[in-house]
Amino acid sequence: MSPTPAPGHGRISRRTLLKATTATAGAIATAAALAELEAPAHAAAGFVKGVDISWAPQMEAHGHSWRNASGQQQDLLAILKGYGITAVRLRTFVNPSSDPANGHCGIDEVAAFAKRVKAAGMAIMLDYMFGDTWNSVGVQNPPAAWKDMTYQQMVAAMSGYVQRTMGVMKADDVLPTWVQIGNEINSGICRPVGSVSQPAQMTGLLNAAYAQVKAVSPHTTVCIHLAQPQKYDVMTTFFSRFAANGGKWDMSVFSSYGSAEYAPGIVANMRRISAAYGKPFLQSEFGGRVDRASSTQAALVAYIKELKANGGQGIFYWEPECMSPFTGYAMGAWDSATKRPTVIMNGFTQA
Repeated sequence: MSPTPAPGHGRISRRTLLKATTATAGAIATAAALAELEAPAHAAAGFVKGVDISWAPQMEAHGHSWRNASGQQQDLLAILKGYGITAVRLRTFVNPSSDPANGHCGIDEVAAFAKRVKAAGMAIMLDYMFGDTWNSVGVQNPPAAWKDMTYQQMVAAMSGYVQRTMGVMKADDVLPTWVQIGNEINSGICRPVGSVSQPAQMTGLLNAAYAQVKAVSPHTTVCIHLAQPQKYDVMTTFFSRFAANGGKWDMSVFSSYGSAEYAPGIVANMRRISAAYGKPFLQSEFGGRVDRASSTQAALVAYIKELKANGGQGIFYWEPECMSPFTGYAMGAWDSATKRPTVIMNGFTQA
């Protein structure tokens, strides 16, 4: 994910609702014929309705609060539970800045907030960015401290970083149910060393992360996260190279911000690519324009229904709690004027 930190800036074009590219009819038909995917025994029970609210601690520190649908100020996690939210996704940067919108999210901050998430009875997904700030489908920069490393040096740095940060989560008794080793890594991680065009090195880095997650928490589900599953050839390029080089992962997860009419084709592609490698799947990012709340609500309902029908294990809304003036990101689910949830959130209760 790469948000818009202020109106008119940043990269938000890929977040606009899809109006053209989607799965072919053949892809849909093929996916429809695939057998149901089995959920691993350690997966969260039932269909997961989740949110990424990584901005929440910074928003609270800057004096922001949230109201429920009745207009009463209430703890954000309590409001979310009222919509049936059962899981929270939290990103972590390696050496982040103190910038309120584009920094923070160091592992100690993440673990502290994760304690609140666990106390609220929700599962945790940890999203490793493997950078000091945003990495997304178009950007995969290594942390500044790793920039000039050789491949072997970077493998060692990756192993040590994941071991240390997972150790923090374990020490704070907030081991995650899922861990994403990278965020929207279509083009690889820590480029150019771990670029998808150097698949052996990309796989080596990801396998080092996988091994350290499992060493600390054997039952955590380790996820590979790609964006834009409507681009099936891009999905195939990544997974074929990763698998051919011995890539290890437990679940495939995807970002998609498509409108309701494209949900069937996009979810079919998620299932198709996941079934090709015998992995379960879920949608770890969804969102839509808050100023078109009714259509975004309809899209959320459509994705949940399609995911359930196709064996998907859950969906996470990306930063529904965000509001202006903290950020100009326009795809949250809260009303900045009233501080109340919009009708978008009702989508979680309607499917």
